[in-house]
Amino acid sequence: MSNPLFCLKIPGSTSNLGSGFDSIGLAINRYLYIQVEQSKEWEIQCSNQNLALPATEENLIYLAAQHVSHLFQKALPPLKISMKSEIPLARGLGSSAAAIVAGIEIADRILELDLSLKEKGHIASSFEGHPDNATASLLGGLTISTHSNESTETIVCPAPNIDLIAMIPEFELQTKKSRAVLPEALPFNRAVEASSISNILIAAIFQNDWSLAGKMMEKDLFHHPYRAKLVPDLLHITNLGHELGVYGTILSGAGPTILSFVQQGKAEEMLPFLSEKFVNYHFEILHTDSNGAMLIPNEQGKNAIHFV
Repeated sequence: MSNPLFCLKIPGSTSNLGSGFDSIGLAINRYLYIQVEQSKEWEIQCSNQNLALPATEENLIYLAAQHVSHLFQKALPPLKISMKSEIPLARGLGSSAAAIVAGIEIADRILELDLSLKEKGHIASSFEGHPDNATASLLGGLTISTHSNESTETIVCPAPNIDLIAMIPEFELQTKKSRAVLPEALPFNRAVEASSISNILIAAIFQNDWSLAGKMMEKDLFHHPYRAKLVPDLLHITNLGHELGVYGTILSGAGPTILSFVQQGKAEEMLPFLSEKFVNYHFEILHTDSNGAMLIPNEQGKNAIHFV
């Protein structure tokens, strides 16, 4: 086996944080590992058991890399990409964004484009259609972004010192289906109220007031009222969270994962109460990621992916 050209580690993410719809992302410590080698033809392998990869031409890593090559009119040589993902698919934890960021990083390095983080963020956000997960996976920490065809502007807040309890159901929920239940427009007065809630959420985050931030997450008017019917346990888990003293409970991204924000060090003691009541979920304690997409030593990448 040839020596890898390079290896990458890309974090997953949660997004929206309730009222920060399509603009706030938070990188989490679940990772996509990528190993890139020269090859005579394109090949993508995955070491995850029971994970059915799409054909190479439909794989998001390949598509994002080719997108960059077309943008800059430079042809990519065929590559062998070996991967392992700790990020569950179609669960609202940023698996698609991580793959898109990986593809952009691969193209940037192979084609020697020397793209800036701002350029990568705009390409990733344009490719995915919104900036929250993509900027978090790229930059790490908590990102607040606005995106247009012309640019993507992002403010990065350091990763907060909190714990996250992820409640991951057995069923998948495709983003397309979850977006289909959203209204095309909000009445003006409701839009003003929803925006004011989001403003307070952001101010509370920057003041490290997670108790207030949690309240604003749960007051969201942009998507929770519409998506809650797709994840009926959201209300019950939110109410139990109030009894346990969590900061706030949200749908992670488009769902169906439900995420509770809790005081650092408290997740372990809260977990048994949640898992006893909601037996149809897989529970994980997550932490935030500060690094974003990063190059890792080849040996570390090989060991993570188990292609040795």
